[in-house]
Amino acid sequence: MKKYSSPLAFCLALVLALSMALPALAAESAIEPPYIDATSAILVDADYDEVLYALDPDELRYPASITKVMTGLLTIEAIDRGELFMDTTVTLGDDLYTGIGEGGSSQGLKTGEVLSVRDLLNCALIPSANEACNALASAVAGSIPAFVDRMNQRAAQLGMTGTHFTNTHGYHDNAHYTTARDVSRMCLEAMKHPDFREIVSSTSYVVPATNLSPQRELHDTNALVSNFRTGSAELLYRYAIGIKTGSTPEAGYCLASAAEKDGRMMIAVLLGGKYWKANGEMVEHNYFTDSKSLLEYGFNSFSRKTVLNQIDPISTIPVRLCAEQDYVTVQPAGSLEATLPNDLDPALFERKTVLPEEPLEAPISQGQVLGSISVSYGDRDFGTVELVATTTLERSQYLYILDQLQRLFSKLWVKLLLLAVILTALTLALRRAIFGPSRPRRNRNSRGRDRGRAYSSSYRGRRR
Repeated sequence: MKKYSSPLAFCLALVLALSMALPALAAESAIEPPYIDATSAILVDADYDEVLYALDPDELRYPASITKVMTGLLTIEAIDRGELFMDTTVTLGDDLYTGIGEGGSSQGLKTGEVLSVRDLLNCALIPSANEACNALASAVAGSIPAFVDRMNQRAAQLGMTGTHFTNTHGYHDNAHYTTARDVSRMCLEAMKHPDFREIVSSTSYVVPATNLSPQRELHDTNALVSNFRTGSAELLYRYAIGIKTGSTPEAGYCLASAAEKDGRMMIAVLLGGKYWKANGEMVEHNYFTDSKSLLEYGFNSFSRKTVLNQIDPISTIPVRLCAEQDYVTVQPAGSLEATLPNDLDPALFERKTVLPEEPLEAPISQGQVLGSISVSYGDRDFGTVELVATTTLERSQYLYILDQLQRLFSKLWVKLLLLAVILTALTLALRRAIFGPSRPRRNRNSRGRDRGRAYSSSYRGRRR
């Protein structure tokens, strides 16, 4: 999208472009990513929501019919809440073709026609019928404007900060825009729902005859899933399970695709790609082949690796007051994993530990949290895990008592008291040495009594 509908939109695009960088890990790998002839693109490991490739993923772009992913998501979420059901019948109203101009994809639905929610979802997501989206909006929210409000609210909840919807189907509007990163978030959420996945991975669907139309046979517009429209088996991708095409003159050719291979799922979003033919001949790079290349790049060049193993001891911490040993070993409370290029060795990653600076005191229990460890590589942070004790250390009562005594005698007031006692004892000893032992003194009355007793005794003796 070369022009922005408002200064606000331009500023948002600039902020996002400055704040988001290409995945650093892919740049460190010697494995070359595929050449993508598009305006913006992103590849995500859908199992772990990790970006594996990005090409201007936050540039504001027009989504065209990829918009219908959000319409389908909100409808299925309403079904999950029990607000309506797949078999709920909907009578199409006068607002059926609101916001749809010439050239929009359609299945010729008519005002007053009655279809089930299931039929409308298939019409919207398989052949990309614009009017089916408006019918779903009225059924879910009561009106198209109310539904569009829900679309923007849900986008905000999903962290789609570069997205603004003005309609349910993606027919061009300058104020209707998104980004490749935001589309990937929307698709990740939608693909969690089995009903959504079943529809977008279907090659065809038959809408039974209605009160106003005969039976309709629908065929998928995604050439990775079905070659009904292209007639080319070269574009088919046997692992593809969706998701949605989109194209307008302003948006170019867009594709949100998903694939499952060997129990793994990838999602690729390509905006502003090339048509699959030029001058009647298939071109080397188009929005189908480039999407397939991105998906294969994810499956073949990346794998899940452990960047921090839970069973590995990390460090030791000194421990006091334990008779058995004077340290405790710590290890991670859990593991850290990441989807990494196959040639990137996690042993090269930086590990930063946070541990107590002072020795610990027993008792210590096995599993007790004693620190943490963080793993990073370049500017990517893989997470932080608590470090826990690998064993239990009991406290020695003898060492504990000695320690308490040591702590007691290390206090200033205790030291001062001891000093006073010692000084008093020295003073008394010095006095004894100088003056000798002190004799007990008798008072005057006791001396008089002694003399009286002596006189009485002698008197009694003379009388004998």
